[in-house]
Amino acid sequence: MASYPIIPSKTPAPGWKGGFSTSNPSFAYPDPNLSSLPMLDNMANINLLQRQLDVLWPEFSWQTVIGDETSRCYQMFAPDISRAGYDVTGRVYSIICPQQGAWSPTLGDLNIEVTVTGNRGWVNEDASDLDTDLVAADMTVTGKIWFGPSAKDKYVYKLLRLILEAEGLPFPLDKANAIQVTLHRVGDPSQPIISIRSGINPGFPNPGFALHATEAWAVANVAVQIGPILSRHNEKVDGFNAMVMEIFNLASGNLLQLGNVLTWNVWLDAPTLVDRAEWAAHAEYWRKSIDTGHGSPDGPGTPPRYFDGTPFQPIDAIEQKEWDLIKTWLKKHVGWVAELAAEREAAPASPTAEPEPITVQPLA
Repeated sequence: MASYPIIPSKTPAPGWKGGFSTSNPSFAYPDPNLSSLPMLDNMANINLLQRQLDVLWPEFSWQTVIGDETSRCYQMFAPDISRAGYDVTGRVYSIICPQQGAWSPTLGDLNIEVTVTGNRGWVNEDASDLDTDLVAADMTVTGKIWFGPSAKDKYVYKLLRLILEAEGLPFPLDKANAIQVTLHRVGDPSQPIISIRSGINPGFPNPGFALHATEAWAVANVAVQIGPILSRHNEKVDGFNAMVMEIFNLASGNLLQLGNVLTWNVWLDAPTLVDRAEWAAHAEYWRKSIDTGHGSPDGPGTPPRYFDGTPFQPIDAIEQKEWDLIKTWLKKHVGWVAELAAEREAAPASPTAEPEPITVQPLA
């Protein structure tokens, strides 16, 4: 794995041949059409990878209040997780997208990953203008949310997990059991294919702290719109997942609020050679690192900030609002627990404090 800090380079690794980006006239800018290419399974062609573009500065942006541009936040997620892998001709075969975390006073760590399920596209290292003609790729993605390790010491986590698992219902204790959020093309909920294109997203201004033209070799951009949570076809579980999502959005500034648009400008290091074994292990390595506390194995990102640099702060009385959401779910779906929840409304403030044992019996 790469050590941090990574020393950026503007000199591509040797061995580039090129040619794939010009193999079909429809691939060309200003509006690349990649529909003639099949969507490839994201991990099925690791043996074909030869070169990679590493995202050393993944700069995310979103409105914390939908429709209010003055509420826009900017946050650099942790570096060197996201990357695009391709062969020496420039055909893309795999894309790794970011992971990040948020902190809930009531539930502890909540981890998020943008999981790529399919991809297609090209890279052209010979582009005359790297910021307009370097890359064109499409991907299908799913947002995943699950609890991080500190949550497991929280009273509420233990109670909620006991309630669901006592009835054999799924609980998002790890990535394999994560809550899944649909992501789609901006303005088109019927289109799950998301585009990666060269240059900075032109839809909003960027503050100086979110620009890396001096250090980066090139830049590309992505934008997705947040869709509904995938149903688990169980009213109790769907209600629980919706509650956790609301709590995540309270903590993160509506990062995954339904209908919001999440964008990122990916500032790239010069192309390097792929170590296929490292590539195959990279996402798993990151998952385990995220699971140690929404951290980064290769160095920190930045906290969310507004355009003028003012730090984002969660809403006032966030802990009370989280409790209100939890109690509402309990009263609706687990009526016999409602009285217990009310009695313990003032849960232990310490994340390691242990309340008296709770025994949960399955509902008849």
